[in-house]
Amino acid sequence: MKTILLVPTGEGVGLTSACLGLIYALECQGIKAGFLKPFSQENTIDPDRTTALYRHLSQQETVEPIAYSTLSKQLNNGETDELLEEAVSLHRKIAKKHDIIIVEGLVPNSRDAFVSELNASLAQALDAKVLFISNADINKPCQTADKVEAQLRHFGGAFSSRTIGVLFMRTRGLPENCAQIPVTMDPELRLVDEIKQFTTDIQKSHAQMGSAAFPVVGLVPFSDTLSVPRVSDLATQIQATWINEGKAKSRRVLHSSLIASNIEHELHKFVAGELIISASDRIDVLLASSLATSNGIPLAGLVLTEHHEPNHLVMDFCQSAIKNGLPILHTPLSTFETAQHLTNLSNEIPVDDTARAEQVTRFVSSHIDPDWLTHILNGDYKPRLSPSAFRHELVQKSIAAKKRIVLPEGDEPRTIQAAAICQSRGIAHCILLAKPEAVLEVAKARGIELPHDLEIIDPDLIRDQYAPKMVELRKGKTTLEQANEQLQDTVVLGTMMLALDQVDGLVSGAVHTTANTVRPAFQLIKTAPEYSLVSSIFFMLLPDEVYVYGDCAINPDPDAAQLAEIAIQSADSAKAFGIDPRIAMISYSTGTSGAGADVEKVAEATRIAKERRPDLLIDGPLQYDAASVESVGKSKAPDSKVAGQANVFIFPDLNTGNTTYKAVQRSANVVSVGPMLQGLNKPVNDLSRGALVDDIVFTIALTAIQAEQQATQ
Repeated sequence: MKTILLVPTGEGVGLTSACLGLIYALECQGIKAGFLKPFSQENTIDPDRTTALYRHLSQQETVEPIAYSTLSKQLNNGETDELLEEAVSLHRKIAKKHDIIIVEGLVPNSRDAFVSELNASLAQALDAKVLFISNADINKPCQTADKVEAQLRHFGGAFSSRTIGVLFMRTRGLPENCAQIPVTMDPELRLVDEIKQFTTDIQKSHAQMGSAAFPVVGLVPFSDTLSVPRVSDLATQIQATWINEGKAKSRRVLHSSLIASNIEHELHKFVAGELIISASDRIDVLLASSLATSNGIPLAGLVLTEHHEPNHLVMDFCQSAIKNGLPILHTPLSTFETAQHLTNLSNEIPVDDTARAEQVTRFVSSHIDPDWLTHILNGDYKPRLSPSAFRHELVQKSIAAKKRIVLPEGDEPRTIQAAAICQSRGIAHCILLAKPEAVLEVAKARGIELPHDLEIIDPDLIRDQYAPKMVELRKGKTTLEQANEQLQDTVVLGTMMLALDQVDGLVSGAVHTTANTVRPAFQLIKTAPEYSLVSSIFFMLLPDEVYVYGDCAINPDPDAAQLAEIAIQSADSAKAFGIDPRIAMISYSTGTSGAGADVEKVAEATRIAKERRPDLLIDGPLQYDAASVESVGKSKAPDSKVAGQANVFIFPDLNTGNTTYKAVQRSANVVSVGPMLQGLNKPVNDLSRGALVDDIVFTIALTAIQAEQQATQ
C-alpha cells in the first residue's frame, strides 16, 4: 500500500485543490485512490471541507478527521504516540479498499507551533512519501524556494528517500492564457517549458530543488475564473440579508462594480457575471438590474447598501427579474465598506460548491506530470476503468477522431456553450443549425466566448437543396412538398446532412423528445447491415467501475432474437470504450430456479447470443444481485464466469431497464452518460431535456468516437 502525504508550506497554498487534483490524476490512470485527513485544524463542529468534497467528487467513503480539541488535548498531555496510533487506525480503515492513499497534512500557521514536527511524525507513522504543496511566483524564484526549504528540512532534505517533489499551486506571473479550464484531465495544458525555466531559476539559489530526486511535479497557474465565489458565499462576509436568493448558488461573481454616478454613464457595467453594488435608495439601479436580467443578461447579483430595503411597490416592478433568479441582497454596510469586505473573501472552495470543486480538480490534475505519477506508482497497480478514466479517455479519443458533429438545436444556450467548449478543446468540429444572430445574442447575454472556427449555418439558406435528395432517399414514401415541410424541422435537416456524409454525427434532444431525434434517423439513416434493430445503452459511472446498461430507452418489449442482438451491440459498444465486457442477461430468476415466459425469453436470448458470438463472456438468466454482487453470484451461480462480476447488464424490456437505470442514477447519485444509440448506419444520439452542459459535451464526444469506429470498420 502506497501512501502520499501532502505537506503545505503555509496557509492559502491550495492544499484542498492539490489533494483533489492528485486523486483525480490517479483515477485517470486507473488507480483507485483513497483520501485521509487525519487531523482537523478547525475548532468547529462543521464537516471537514476537503473530506466532504472528496466524498462528493469521488462518490467514495472515508473517515472523519480527529477533532482539533482532541488533537490539542493529547498533544498538551504528551500523548503524541497515542495520537499517531489513532491516525494509523484511520488509515487502515480505508487502506483495504484502495490502491493508494492521499493524506492531507497539517497547515503551518501562527497558532499551531506543533504542525511541522507532527507532519514529520505522521509521515513516519504511515510510512508515507512526502509531496510538498506551495504557491509560487515566477518572478520570485528564490523566495518561492525558501518557503519549500523551510518545511523540507523537517523531512531530511531534498535527497531523503521520503520526499518525492513539490507541486506549485496558484502560480503568479504566468501569461493569462495559461489558465485554460479543461473539460476533463488534459495533459496538453502542462507548462513544460515554464517548469524547466522556473526550475533553472530556482536552482541558482537552491541547487537540490528541481533535481531528479526532488522534482517540480507541476506548475498550476492562478486562475481568476476558478477563484470566483458564488453570490451565496458573500452574504456572511458583508453581513447581508436576502431580498431574493434566486440563483445565488449557481451565479458566480466574475467582477463587481460600484454604481455611484448617473445611471446612463454606468450601463456598460451591466454584463454577465457582474455583481452590482449600489446604495439602496438608488431605485434606478434596481430597475436597470431588473431590465438587464429580463433581457437575458445573467448578472451575478445586486447588493443594496445602507438605508432600508426598497419598499414592496418598487419590488413589484422587479418581479420579472426575481422570477428569472436575480439574487438581491441588502447590507447595512456602506457601499465602500461592502467593497472592502468583498476584497477579503477567501479563495478556498466552500464545502457545498461542488461545481467549482470539479473544475478545480480537473484543472490541477492537468498540470501534474504523468511521467512522475508513473514513476511513483512503479506499475504496481492493476488498471481499471474508473469513471474518471472513462471520461478522460472519452475526451482524448474524440480529440483524436477529429469528427464533424451537427447540433440541430443550434440556438439553445446549453448547446451553444457545449459547442464552444468542444470546438475550443478540439473534441469535435461542431456545426450549429441556427440563425447566426440568434446564437450571437445568446452568447453575449450569457458571456459565452464563441471560437472563431465554430460553424453556424442558417437553416433557411440550405434547406431547399435537401428536399430532392430526401425524396430520393424515401422513394415512394415522401413527396417534394412533404419533404420541404419536414425539413422545416432542424433535426430532419441535420439528419439529411448526416445521410449525405456532410457531417459525421448528430446530437439532439436538449429541447426535442427522443422520438423527434430518433424518428428521422430510422427513416433516413437506417440500421447497419449486420443489425436488424436500433437499441441504446447508458454508461453508468459508479464509484468503482463503469457499468453498461441496455436497452433503457428504445425497445419496449424485444423478443429473444432482438434481446440477443441488443446484448451483442452493447458488448461491442463496451469494448469500443475500453470496457472488457462481462454480459449478464437480467431476469427475475437466476439459472433454472424460476419458470415462465419472461424467464424463457431471457434464456433463449442468452443461447442465441452465445451461438452468434462465442467470443463473448455472457450468461443468463441472472438476477441483478447475482450478476453484480460477488458473494451472491458465488451462491446462486457458482459455475458462472459472469455472476458477481458483470459490467454489461441487458434488461429484458424497456420497463425494467428504464426503471432500473433511473433508480440507480437517482438513489445512488450516479452519473449516467447516454443514451447512446447503437445499430444505426451512422451515429445519432439523444440528450435528456434536463441535460447539463457537461452532459452535452460528453455526448458529442461519444458521437465522435462512434463515427470514428464506424469509419474504420
